[in-house]
Amino acid sequence: MPRNSGAGYGRPHGDPSMLDSRETPQESRQDMTVRTTQEKWKTSSLTDRQPLSKESLNHALELSVPEKVNNAQWDAPEEALWTTRADGRVRLRIDPSCPQLPYTVHRMFYEALDKYGDLSALGFKRQDKWEHISYSQYYLLARRAAKGFLKLGLKQAHGVAILGFNSPEWFFSAVGTVFAGGIVTGIYTTSSPEACQYIAYDCCASVIVVDTQKQLEKILKIWKQLPHLKAVVIYKEPPPNKMANVYTMEEFMELGNEVPEEALDAIIDTQQPNQCCVLVYTSGTTGNPKGVMLSQDNITWTARYGSQAGDIQPAEVQQEVVVSYLPLSHIAAQIYDLWTGIQWGAQVCFAEPDALKGSLVNTLREVEPTSHMGVPRVWEKIMERIQEVAAQSGFIRRKMLLWAMSVTLEQNLTCPGSDLKPFTTRLADYLVLAKVRQALGFAKCQKNFYGAAPMTAETQHFFLGLNIRLYAGYGLSETSGPHFMSSPYNYRLYSSGKVVPGCRVKLVNQDAEGIGEICLWGRTIFMGYLNMEDKTCEAIDEEGWLHTGDAGRLDADGFLYITGRLKELIITAGGENVPPVPIEEAVKMELPIISNAMLIGDQRKFLSMLLTLKCTLDPDTSDPTDNLTEQAVEFCQRVGSRATTVSEIVEKKDEAVYQAIEEGIRRVNMNAAARPYHIQKWAILERDFSISGGELGPTMKLKRLTVLEKYKGIIDSFYQEQKMESGPMPAVSIE
Repeated sequence: MPRNSGAGYGRPHGDPSMLDSRETPQESRQDMTVRTTQEKWKTSSLTDRQPLSKESLNHALELSVPEKVNNAQWDAPEEALWTTRADGRVRLRIDPSCPQLPYTVHRMFYEALDKYGDLSALGFKRQDKWEHISYSQYYLLARRAAKGFLKLGLKQAHGVAILGFNSPEWFFSAVGTVFAGGIVTGIYTTSSPEACQYIAYDCCASVIVVDTQKQLEKILKIWKQLPHLKAVVIYKEPPPNKMANVYTMEEFMELGNEVPEEALDAIIDTQQPNQCCVLVYTSGTTGNPKGVMLSQDNITWTARYGSQAGDIQPAEVQQEVVVSYLPLSHIAAQIYDLWTGIQWGAQVCFAEPDALKGSLVNTLREVEPTSHMGVPRVWEKIMERIQEVAAQSGFIRRKMLLWAMSVTLEQNLTCPGSDLKPFTTRLADYLVLAKVRQALGFAKCQKNFYGAAPMTAETQHFFLGLNIRLYAGYGLSETSGPHFMSSPYNYRLYSSGKVVPGCRVKLVNQDAEGIGEICLWGRTIFMGYLNMEDKTCEAIDEEGWLHTGDAGRLDADGFLYITGRLKELIITAGGENVPPVPIEEAVKMELPIISNAMLIGDQRKFLSMLLTLKCTLDPDTSDPTDNLTEQAVEFCQRVGSRATTVSEIVEKKDEAVYQAIEEGIRRVNMNAAARPYHIQKWAILERDFSISGGELGPTMKLKRLTVLEKYKGIIDSFYQEQKMESGPMPAVSIE
């Protein structure tokens, strides 16, 4: 694995085969024909809930795109590897390790049409019936959206913000934005009006696309503070009353009819791969969100090579089927669902907005994806649901499941690469596990991915017991998503896989165990943070390496193991450097009643820990309830407690549960490398961490600074000379 810095940074040669996605503008006669043809189908669009006419669409497609793509030379004289300007350009990191010629999003889509035009691209449910849009229809919808944005006054390199749940409208609005020369900017649906204002102002949003009246109301509150905002488009439900510059999706799509096809083609013709087309805003856990600028080359290169490293198949080999449900404002879902889908002709089916509240499994059963991705919390929720069902099953069925999972886990741990399964393992899979996977909707799923946060060993073992390998990916918004990938051919338990071919990694400031800061280089690396030169210079060094702030190690075969965040590294008052994640994971592994564990001790005399208990979630809000999960209740019964709620345990300081947790933490301490790594005090909180509570970000990442501030009183009590005598959440001393 290359670990030298800066090699191969030369500028691209003037190679006439280094192409962009330029098109030849159409003649006016053809353009008139296109508009005439489009008039026939413009009123039967997706948003009218009627299928588009395939014949008229194909006819329009033949006329609205050139017979061949111009093979114009790509000229990029830029010297700088980064910029903070939305209209800036950068020097691409082209060298022998990643030689693919750069091209634009439009060219990627246009070339996909030749291979996948008739295939189903987008699946969505209308009135309990699945409907589909072909790639040819998808392309034309994106062009219509692009012309609509131009008609509304979208300026080049200005943003189109999208604030809504995953849907076909999200996809063709995003692609249309890029075609029109704008910058796609996703906003989390959980964002406050103030957060929406910050992002929309920062990206100079000309148009904001929303799905519901609830999201529209947020924008109406802040519109006066957004000088660039010209219009809002709403697509899932009409506005409560007619408002100036607020359009339904139907009205918006008709607006572009006055824009000639050749005007859009002229804009596409000017686009270059080293220009920004996507903004992904960080969660802002350490200050204001940063706008991560991704170039067209970032998107097209990663969509191709990042997905290849994960063994995603092109549709001519096998059409991948994917369920889209994770927030598209996050890079993982956007690169996986949207851009990779176009690259390889995948069929993307949209889940219901309440997917994470329980309906996801129904969608999975109906769609039967071939590839699936979830953040660790999603996999944990699936695990907890299976455990609840198993706990309520009859004795025989439960014992059969435990037996099948036990023999399968042992086989997968002892012989992870073997295709030769013992008879017992094959029998367990046939009789029990295959039925469980079918019930989950994973009967045809060959690849199951996770990323965005650490995965506990408990969860990985559970799914290995079901014969479901969870393949890790590692990357950041700043790496366009995956820079490391695991796959069926590239897997090692607990690792984040190997570096994507064509990318590089090096570890700096390594300690005696080989752990250092992970630094990355390649075509995945972002252009810079929008309007933040100081933050960009902090992230990208003089040689162009991205400093991730993550700590990790590489094994002899190049597999990466993440050990934690440098900024999360706890440095005790005694000068000991303590990575919190391994200790937190050990506690959760030892104590299956624990939902979240957060280690504390920075600049303190010793380590302490905040704990939360596993509880059920409110089906409407996904907020934690007071009721323990089946697994947690089972734990209580096993240790001699009758508690079924969190409050019973915390308020009454349930002796059996507290004693069991204390013993579990003692066992973790016994396995610690040294005494400074021991947890000396801990407390159970009255409520589990959640997005609404502020402790978790939109992708379920732990917001440590928020937790430290929110529970400051409890934390301070750990370090007072006198122990607290009373209170609902007493600090428990171990040593």
